Amino acid sequence: MSGRDRLFVELAREVLARHGAQRPLGDRVGIADFALPSRAPRLFLVDLEAGRVSALLVSHGRGSDPGHTGVLQRFSNEAESHASSEGCFLTGAHYVGRHGRSMRLCGLEPSNSNAEARAIVVHAASYVSPAIARAQGKIGRSHGCFAVAPEDLDLVLTRLGPGRLLLSGRFLGAPGPGAQAAQSALAGVPAAA
Repeated sequence: MSGRDRLFVELAREVLARHGAQRPLGDRVGIADFALPSRAPRLFLVDLEAGRVSALLVSHGRGSDPGHTGVLQRFSNEAESHASSEGCFLTGAHYVGRHGRSMRLCGLEPSNSNAEARAIVVHAASYVSPAIARAQGKIGRSHGCFAVAPEDLDLVLTRLGPGRLLLSGRFLGAPGPGAQAAQSALAGVPAAA
């Protein structure tokens, strides 16, 4: 297992320990690492039972990157911000809506508590693809949702089906507590409380 994969397995275990009472399923966790640019696969699907980590493209919100640089500048939990929110989400029911097949999310922290009211969900979008990432050096932006490539939607909905956790933040190479936990996990040292 690579150092990066070990990092995300450790972060998955940490988030499961922190939100244990709020999640019925602990076999798989999603981690969106918005420290990485949008051209890079940054939605990590962590299978704790198999010890496997898959990485996929995922969008961030327009309000998180107003200049469309491909790099998330800020998070927001405010209505109409069109920004991505950080924190832990509980995955909910699948449904068919404006963006086709989608999955509801419930924010579990003050930093994402408005997720349901803001209609922050997981869905597919044509503006997310490896071809766009290669051609433009970035992918398109959502209104704060976790938009994935259409060809990846089945995998995401299956692996992160209802009752699992999805963590959003900045981890690899970013300053802050998430990065400290990530760096500690890579070094095999417990993060400071």
